[in-house]
Amino acid sequence: MQAPVHHVIGLTSIVRERLLPISGNVTARIQQKVSPNEVVAEARWAREHVLLDVARLLNVSPNVAERLVKCHVNDELPVNAEIAVGKGMFPKTVRAPRAGRVVAVGGGQVLMEVGETKMELRAGIPGTVVQIIPNKGVVIQTAGGLVQGVWGNGRIDSGVLVNLAEAPDSILTPNRLDVSLRGSVILAGLVKDADTLEAAAELPVRGLILSSIYPSLLPKAREMKYPILVTDGFGSLSMNSAAYKLLSTNAKREVTVNAEFYDRYSGARPEVIIPLPISSDPPSPKEIEEFAPGLQVRMRRPPSMGMIGSIVSIMPGLTRLPSGLRALAAEVKLENGETVIAPLVNLEVVG
Repeated sequence: MQAPVHHVIGLTSIVRERLLPISGNVTARIQQKVSPNEVVAEARWAREHVLLDVARLLNVSPNVAERLVKCHVNDELPVNAEIAVGKGMFPKTVRAPRAGRVVAVGGGQVLMEVGETKMELRAGIPGTVVQIIPNKGVVIQTAGGLVQGVWGNGRIDSGVLVNLAEAPDSILTPNRLDVSLRGSVILAGLVKDADTLEAAAELPVRGLILSSIYPSLLPKAREMKYPILVTDGFGSLSMNSAAYKLLSTNAKREVTVNAEFYDRYSGARPEVIIPLPISSDPPSPKEIEEFAPGLQVRMRRPPSMGMIGSIVSIMPGLTRLPSGLRALAAEVKLENGETVIAPLVNLEVVG
């Protein structure tokens, strides 16, 4: 049976797309070395559209208005620019109410985009641009440690990793956050209250890596301008030992927290990337494994949720579980020494 893989890897090749949400201009070059904050693409978009009914404003027919309009599609107009001037001794003038770009002219009307904003797409991770996606973005390759999570608030940033979690079950409180942590990515444990998230925002930090978070705090976490990544789940869960060991041993290194939303269809997951120096490209991570004895796995359901273990054996046929259901199962020895029988659907490979 094929197994989903939850990546917690000390060194691997990492290839990621960085894309604009709309068409724009890619500024990066193939084989360019980029830093996390380097702009690789940009786009301009308008927050509003203004429709000017020239025919009605000048009290003429649409055909006459067509001949009076002075602007063309893609013209950039300053505020109060003349769009059309009527006929007669005291002609009326139609002017641009705001600076903007003409996107359509026809039927005696002019449509403008106004309130233009420049959008910049940053690399997000340090690495090398290996592919240009025209008008959309780039593909960046890097190498280093990789820790995937289960939830993210959709933000991305980089900073030096500071470990405030003395143990996998630590709790982060506001009094642990002081000015010395400004601009850092903080490895923490459980967050129980909104005050902690607000205190981190006031510094501000460049990211929080949490073992778990109370479900009631998710709306507040989504509002935060810094990335928040949860490694294990919701409620009061300790950080799994594999993630905690890899992250805590890389404290004081520059890391990227890409707390993107989990998407089961595209395979996108929130993740922490720890760039490391290399002499040759390490292998890429596997996305699918086959369950087999010796594999390191993580429990996905209670009562041992989040715990790491290794498969001792794959049970033959279907196994009757305590619930009465029959399912494919494995004998798993957990890191605390306990051996359990777990359905394969409740396991994921760690690697």
